[in-house]
Amino acid sequence: MRVLVTGGAGFIGSQIVTALTALGHEPVVLDALLPSAHPVPPSPPPETEWIHADVRDRTAVARALCGVDAVCHQAAMVGLGKDFADAPVYVGCNDLGTAVLLAGMAEAGVRDLVLAGSMVVYGEGRYDCPTHGRVAAGPRAAADLDAGRFEPGCPRCGAELVPGLIGEDAPTDPRNVYAASKLAQEHLAASWARATGGRAVSLRYHNVYGPGMPRDTPYAGVASFFRSSLARGEAPRVFEDGGQRRDFVHVRDVARANALALAAVRDREPGALSVFNTGSGEPHTVGEMASALASAHGGPEPVVTGEYRLGDVRHITASSQRLREELGWLPEVGFEAGMTEFANAEQRATGAVAAPWRSMAAEPGPGVVGAVDVDLSSP
Repeated sequence: MRVLVTGGAGFIGSQIVTALTALGHEPVVLDALLPSAHPVPPSPPPETEWIHADVRDRTAVARALCGVDAVCHQAAMVGLGKDFADAPVYVGCNDLGTAVLLAGMAEAGVRDLVLAGSMVVYGEGRYDCPTHGRVAAGPRAAADLDAGRFEPGCPRCGAELVPGLIGEDAPTDPRNVYAASKLAQEHLAASWARATGGRAVSLRYHNVYGPGMPRDTPYAGVASFFRSSLARGEAPRVFEDGGQRRDFVHVRDVARANALALAAVRDREPGALSVFNTGSGEPHTVGEMASALASAHGGPEPVVTGEYRLGDVRHITASSQRLREELGWLPEVGFEAGMTEFANAEQRATGAVAAPWRSMAAEPGPGVVGAVDVDLSSP
């Protein structure tokens, strides 16, 4: 199968390209390699085709789709960024880029899509109140966070809530610009599927980590932040009290999920979008993750700061039962082994990039901004 992988030179995308190649597929990479935001890409298999262009470049997208059987869409701007001034870039990269890609697929007759979704579309995760059962926790107030009250309470009685694993049928409630843009991507994919009879799968990644994560960038995830600090000889700075629960899933397991989804998407219902949580199913706190990395790296020990970021959620952990049952996916890399590997692995440096892959198209034209590979893991 010939598969277009947008963002295929990045952290997750390059692992997907490797997985597809190993299975005998023919990946075609579309990536802008934006120097200010994209890490140095790894060396790809020599037979891999590479198109150095932006996913918002209609001409380049049309060229990339020639002869393609399916698309694996990984190109996006990730993380919370620096402030709300980043909003136009997030919406441009994530939503306009997805719209241009889907329009090109409609014209080219490509009907199978696997989309890099994200757990951030849920907002807060699943909570149960001892008295009122399943409840929806609203956004946390700045006054509570300033006072060190990090746990959301029951919206009806204020009691302490018990977090659990969230399923795909949970309501969406994006809490920041990145989350809103990721949900918009799913809506666009669903609209494309209905209009064209296409088949779409969104893999809602939880906190992806592993070798090759970008280093020293505000547009990354919490695992990358901690690993970058350790590489500089600094203690990881853990926000809040470190008790935030997350689902850390290894990048190679995420790549396998994409390969399985690409093989299965043509058997899905035409005209519809299917969503699958993609996580390990084993919750760990951010503090536990920081300690595991520091221990495996040889220190220094993490520092719990009590700081917070508005827009972050307290707990979000996945039930990936649907992905296991319907696509036969099981995570293979455990938490301890994965963190030990990551603590001693190289990260991607940010800055100017080389172009080691064979160029199959022209450079992006004037005014075209580069898209970057999905990192998925919001702190």
